[in-house]
Amino acid sequence: MEVELTKKVEIRENRLHTILTYNGDSEGLEKASEENKLKIGRFKFSQCGNCQEECAFMQVYSIHDAAVVSHSPIGCYGYVSERWLSMLPVAAVRGKSTFEHHAICTNIQESDTIYGGANKLRHAVEEAFSRYNPKIIYITTSCASGIVGDDVQSVASEMSKKLGIPVFAVECEGFKSRIWSTGFDAAFNGILQTAVKAPKKKQADLVNIFNFSGVESFTPLLKTIGLRPNYLVESRSVEEVSQMAEAACSATICQTLATFVANRLEKLYGIPQVIAPAPYGVQWTDRWLRAVAELTGKKDIVEDAIKSEHERIAPELNSLREFFKGKKVYVLSGAAYAHNMASVCHDLGLEVIGITTYHHDQTYDTKEINTLKFMTETVGNVPNYTVFNKQPFQVIKQLLKLHPDFLIVRHPALSVLGYKLGIPSIMEGDSNKCVGYDGIIELGYRIKRILASKKLYKTIASHVEFPYTDWWLDEKTDPLHFVGGV
Repeated sequence: MEVELTKKVEIRENRLHTILTYNGDSEGLEKASEENKLKIGRFKFSQCGNCQEECAFMQVYSIHDAAVVSHSPIGCYGYVSERWLSMLPVAAVRGKSTFEHHAICTNIQESDTIYGGANKLRHAVEEAFSRYNPKIIYITTSCASGIVGDDVQSVASEMSKKLGIPVFAVECEGFKSRIWSTGFDAAFNGILQTAVKAPKKKQADLVNIFNFSGVESFTPLLKTIGLRPNYLVESRSVEEVSQMAEAACSATICQTLATFVANRLEKLYGIPQVIAPAPYGVQWTDRWLRAVAELTGKKDIVEDAIKSEHERIAPELNSLREFFKGKKVYVLSGAAYAHNMASVCHDLGLEVIGITTYHHDQTYDTKEINTLKFMTETVGNVPNYTVFNKQPFQVIKQLLKLHPDFLIVRHPALSVLGYKLGIPSIMEGDSNKCVGYDGIIELGYRIKRILASKKLYKTIASHVEFPYTDWWLDEKTDPLHFVGGV
């Protein structure tokens, strides 16, 4: 099947019918999604949010011998120092000596919004080329550059000819999409058109793993059946990224990040996708390994590998399941990753009483990869399933109502909610520590340790005063009260 690569990608609201608000159960969400019945939802009030420009920037910036020019005011560029610092340990894990900073901001000023910023952008691209000697330059756009109407595509084309390297405009203005993960799609679209090459050869033992940072958790898992991972794209070189079309197959840690690129790799170069949930929890890891083995000619050894791994972890897993009897967990994360965590918790014997995700795709780039359906089949119907787009004032209502024994959170700032409520909390982040059979045991021990700190959390909560009225915290108040139409 052929696919056309264009300079711009369709926003997720249109392509995947993504929504930002929902309050019900997981079965209800799955059923409504089958018919695309749900509307995106518009907040009349919002505490915080993400921007697709940040998501796009973080992906292209992860390629260490490319350079990035952020065509934006300096405020939109403020997170870059944090991003650079977070990449240093990733580089070490990936076997790199360091991760050098390689980005420039055009620092759009008031005068640029009047007279245009194209000349400043040209100068910034030339400066990036001079400073970093990159193999590719990516230009990320912002609300300011989009509103001004700078022709970034023309500047990119012009500078590419002048400098003799690919210069690509990753169009990711924040106002164009309310779904921040659209930025991942925009970035991968640029990477496909600049870094990825048609395969000169196939590497039969290589599996593309699209993830963020994290430890080398896929390495021992794939080694059980004689395979090795190609971690993409964080702290990889242009050359390493270019080899993704040589892999035997592609897998993602979550559909939110990379089913866009995995889908297009399959259509452009025939790299099949692993049609299975990500390897989180015993059941999902079994399914994932079997699906990988099917695509890589390892069917003859995979069952023995799975049996051996089951036997190896059985004593510790049974002990953890006994400890967790009657314990309840709430998961707060991006959509697909929340389903991953629910699967691990279920296999540890925990009761998943609630999930909050930041958005929900009603359709998928690859229809067979539907993590909500996988989760409902494995965990059962989660009775308290909400989509709240990182709004703490809404999540607090759910936590006060349900009183979980502990909270699992994907992003750092949101873990503070648990502390303030006296709920032991785990900030999972991008560690990937929960992957595979060892990941189940590792998470179990982490939860045991955090539950031992209940008194500390209760002490913290006793000194916290929330800024919310009794009316809002009342269970009778609809958590979607501040959500309007589309």
